[in-house]
Amino acid sequence: MNNNTGTVENKVENKLNEMSQEKKDNILSSFNEFKTYLGDKVTKGEKLGLNDDQLTLAAKKIADYLAKHEEPQNEEQYLLHELWKVGSEEEQHHLARMLVKMVKE
Repeated sequence: MNNNTGTVENKVENKLNEMSQEKKDNILSSFNEFKTYLGDKVTKGEKLGLNDDQLTLAAKKIADYLAKHEEPQNEEQYLLHELWKVGSEEEQHHLARMLVKMVKE
């Protein structure tokens, strides 16, 4: 992992830890809210010059955080949560990449 990638992951983790529970609840209130949030973060990352691999690592960090700290609030989140739990590291990486791809469309 290069230094820039580590910095991206640290920034994502710090932002998630600083976020209020109210804001997290709002983002997770529906799958569309979650997609909008992730899409906004992907757009900001692209504007900052992050490549697809860095965006995928950031999405993976978000998914890791959600899997460990938040309960799914709808069927789509439950499905993603279950897939995340049973997936290998490589499969989680692919799922994160697909999430980034989904919100870019």
